[in-house]
Amino acid sequence: RWGLVVSPAAERLRHILDDDNTPTPTIFTEMDTLQHEGGELEWKESARWVKFEEKVEEGGERWSKPHVSTLTLHSLFELRTCLQTGSILLDLEGYSLPQIVDDIVDRQIADGLVAPDLREKISFVLLRKHRHQTKKPIHRSLADIGKSSNTASSDTASGIHCSTEDLRSRQASSLGRLATCLKYVISPHTLPPAASLLCQLKNKFMKKIPRDAEASNVLIGEVDFLDKPFVSFVRLAQATTLGGLTEVPVPTRFLFILLGPHGKTKSYNEIGRAIATLMVDELFSDVAYKARDRDDLIAGVDEFLDEVIVLPPGEWDPKIRIEPPKKVPSADMRKSVLNLNELGQMNGSAGGAAGGEDEELPAPHELGEELKFTGRFGGGLWLDIKRKIPWYCSDIYDGFHIQSISAVLFIYLGCITNAITFGGLLGDATDNYQGVMESFLGTALAGTVFCVFGGQPLIILSSTGPILIFEKLLYEFSKNNGIDYMELRLWIGLHSCLQCFLLVVTDASYIIKYMTRFTEEGFSSLISFIFISDAIKKMIGAWKYYPINRGFKPDYITAYKCECIAPDQGESSFFFSLHVFLVFKFNLTDLDWSQLSKKECVKYGGALVGSSCKYVPDLALMSFILFFGTYSMTVSLKKFKFSRYFPTKLRSLVSDFSIIISILVFCGLDGLLELDTPKLHVPTEIKPTRSDRGWLVMPFGKNPWWWYVASFVPALLVTILIFMDQQISAVIVNRKENKLKKGCGYHLDLFWVGVLMAVCSFMGLPWYVAATVISIAHIDSLKMESESSAPGEQPQFLGVREQRLTGILVFVLTGLSIFLAPILQYIPMPVLYGVFLYMGVASLSGIQFWERIKLYLMPPKHQPDFSFLRHVPLRRVHLFTLVQIVCLAVLWILKSTFLAIIFPVMILGLMVVRKLLDLIFSQHDLAWLDDILPDKDKKKKEDEKKKKKDKKSVEPESDEEVRGKLCLTRAPDFIDKTSNFRNKQTHLC
Repeated sequence: RWGLVVSPAAERLRHILDDDNTPTPTIFTEMDTLQHEGGELEWKESARWVKFEEKVEEGGERWSKPHVSTLTLHSLFELRTCLQTGSILLDLEGYSLPQIVDDIVDRQIADGLVAPDLREKISFVLLRKHRHQTKKPIHRSLADIGKSSNTASSDTASGIHCSTEDLRSRQASSLGRLATCLKYVISPHTLPPAASLLCQLKNKFMKKIPRDAEASNVLIGEVDFLDKPFVSFVRLAQATTLGGLTEVPVPTRFLFILLGPHGKTKSYNEIGRAIATLMVDELFSDVAYKARDRDDLIAGVDEFLDEVIVLPPGEWDPKIRIEPPKKVPSADMRKSVLNLNELGQMNGSAGGAAGGEDEELPAPHELGEELKFTGRFGGGLWLDIKRKIPWYCSDIYDGFHIQSISAVLFIYLGCITNAITFGGLLGDATDNYQGVMESFLGTALAGTVFCVFGGQPLIILSSTGPILIFEKLLYEFSKNNGIDYMELRLWIGLHSCLQCFLLVVTDASYIIKYMTRFTEEGFSSLISFIFISDAIKKMIGAWKYYPINRGFKPDYITAYKCECIAPDQGESSFFFSLHVFLVFKFNLTDLDWSQLSKKECVKYGGALVGSSCKYVPDLALMSFILFFGTYSMTVSLKKFKFSRYFPTKLRSLVSDFSIIISILVFCGLDGLLELDTPKLHVPTEIKPTRSDRGWLVMPFGKNPWWWYVASFVPALLVTILIFMDQQISAVIVNRKENKLKKGCGYHLDLFWVGVLMAVCSFMGLPWYVAATVISIAHIDSLKMESESSAPGEQPQFLGVREQRLTGILVFVLTGLSIFLAPILQYIPMPVLYGVFLYMGVASLSGIQFWERIKLYLMPPKHQPDFSFLRHVPLRRVHLFTLVQIVCLAVLWILKSTFLAIIFPVMILGLMVVRKLLDLIFSQHDLAWLDDILPDKDKKKKEDEKKKKKDKKSVEPESDEEVRGKLCLTRAPDFIDKTSNFRNKQTHLC
């Protein structure tokens, strides 16, 4: 297309498509060729299309892999000639194949295209039986065996020609139906519709076709009684099921028939492939449905020719089958080009400055109406409640799915690992005022309440690193100043709760709209790196507790020994001997010290003497095997969904349960070897970790009264931390890429987090806020993909299974884990650290920041074809990435020092840095690398309004004037086979 040129064909199609905007059904196209079998004529299926082409392999008795149809330019020109010279029957009233064939032949005779004496011969050929791909190989693959035994596989399913063996094996219990199908084999037109559907419904290929699909049948053949081609294109007024014409029970809407004299088999087949490919093209199928006459169809072919890309024969092997793309481009852009108004707008849009490509600028940064400032007291909270109540029932029953089981087990293991890890660290930091037991109960209580009443139940609450650091600093401050830690913490929690309520009723969540991808990616990357580094740090610590025995020499094993020596029986050991006698009621002199175990020897006061007394197995190495094994197997099984092996359902099942399978495998390996690797320790009694505290913290009596007021200041830091952590995590979960349909509730979420702050403070439990990495993992474990997709088409991401059930079950199980201690104690900690590593790495996938970091290590010719690389110079991309890396490094340093208490303020600093980037980068570059700030969008809209006002004072141009300015010249060469490839007249606007 040269410049912005509108051809007569495009002009014609514009009026056709604009007049009727009703959507058209998906078309399934089948091409049958005329074959001579046993001296008889029959139609044999040779290819089919849903979106991509599948051929019946010659002699292979199977379908080919789906591939992009590659057509010769010659066949497209010949097809155009066929449509010009053949008969076109639009909106034909047809109810049976014989009647339709009679109407087609009558039209050909009436138009003088065939002689009347050929009526019977043509009708006889067109009404021959149709044989579809039905033969099954004797030896079946494991993938086929895995499929249902009472239905045909998608590759070998029968359409309507039911083989005797197939019917006997499948319908042995129904002799009547068997006789009906056998009768049809002999006489195809006597088959009742019910019996035909019985044969067709056995075809599992139906699940690859949309429910509203209609069929287009292409019949291609050679006969000896014709001296020129017999061509007809038919569109039925109503889609009609024509017995066994199609391999699947899809009603037929279109018929294309091409019969010709012998000697041109390849040419006829290529024309048939050309029309079949056009029929599954979204733009041409719309034209075929809405065409009013022959010229409309030819205009559709001309527009298709305008879009065709020609590959030079000397630089490409036409025998190569092109794999279907991972993402099929939409036809909306092609259709929009046909609109003159949109074409004129494109001429002056920013997209034109991006290199003249059709790709538009990314959509502006929008977070939906949930973050609009209402200006009313509690207006945002009330709207959140109104938005979520209609979905509440579906939030429960939508969770009843097998995928939810996998998600529950996965997130449950992540939560208990997190609870134990942070519980242990809190115990060390607060002298056991808060420990593992408090962490378990707090996680169960806060998580369950939030999942039941929260606005976005997909968010998982957990303890976070910044809160842990705050607790540690607060305890040290209290200890050094003689202040009761638990009472001070209670008042900080109450003040923070009130501050959260204030933020909720004033719609303060509105400021989240200023958090662009720059801030989101910096925060989520930081949390992901924390997960990864913590998992690796824990494993490196294994070398400290289980050192490698570098001095062990297998050749000197005879010299290694360890003996238990009895303590000295002198006066110094008299009291110890008396103690042992009173406690254990036996005399030390009766002990055989050489037979005691290491623990018993130490217990009774003996001494271990020998060169091998300090020997320990290489548990560190085993721990690393469990750690990396769990991570590697999880990654491999997660990708198993896209493997070529085994049926689709089995692959999906293995992928969904990949983490559980990995954990079970490596727990089994650990149990098989019976090594004393570090195991998961879960409390067995429900009591506070510290014996001198109860489950309820009293608010008065231990600290001076003015501390109740002064605690407002540290509470402000906690509130900022909770607000930023909660809302950024919510923005990441609610990204438009996740296709959430039930809406979100930023204000409602913050309200319940504030309530839980107060409750946990009164009970002396840890504070909880949205956990970014675990929430992202929860989203990933609940993603849904289309079960039925066209052959060769990648499964389409449909969204996330939005419900409350998985979160509720996760936290209920976390609370019940105290009673599951006998089972959980067999899980090695390295296995859970492997799960931590996977969650951290998996949460980095899909982050543009991470993809841009990898570009530093890639030569330009090997870099992926990202859209931002097409529109932004590489040096500007690297500069933007460098700024993000520096910000991430600063946040990491702050997190690792005593300045971590101001961590939430630094997250706000990311928003300031993003604002300053407007001074360094153009809005065009930021639109591709990040998001445009809302103020910029507002200014942009005001500029557009101003331009519209200026245009009102100028008289608008007519369509002819616009067309005259846009259209220069156009000269496509439509080559006509019958006119010796003459160049047709140049078309001018």
